[in-house]
Amino acid sequence: MLMWFYGLACWFTTSRDINYQKKIDTCKQKATTAEFEGTSDAELDLLQKELKEEEEREPTSLLTYTEIVDKINNLEKETASVEEQWKTFKKFEQDELIAQRKLSMYASVTNIIPNLDDPSKISGHIVERDKNVVEKFDIEQAKPTAFDTCNSIWKMINL
Repeated sequence: MLMWFYGLACWFTTSRDINYQKKIDTCKQKATTAEFEGTSDAELDLLQKELKEEEEREPTSLLTYTEIVDKINNLEKETASVEEQWKTFKKFEQDELIAQRKLSMYASVTNIIPNLDDPSKISGHIVERDKNVVEKFDIEQAKPTAFDTCNSIWKMINL
């Protein structure tokens, strides 16, 4: 879409520049012809004034063209940035969904639902579906080693 707009802006500006250039050339030709033919000073002044007006319009059209190109470039950069943010967001959502599914699978296999609210301690609930019992657990992390923590969790799983 932006490339189409860019092409249209280039065509419009280029055709407008060509028209201005034609008008300027015509004014110059009229002024030159008037000088050689001995035209009155009033007509010559009028032609000079017309030439100056056309020459003043040309830079503004060029300025407008560069403004349009700058805006298009800025929009393309913003589009790229937004697309990158969208990809990052989608990746984050996908990673979160994978983590939820893994956690659900672990809970189904081990019958343990961890409490992830406090990462400083290991706690959660042991669910025994056949007995309709939910038991809370909390492993103290004061001095146990990773081995002791792992053994405690295995004992809970094998109940």
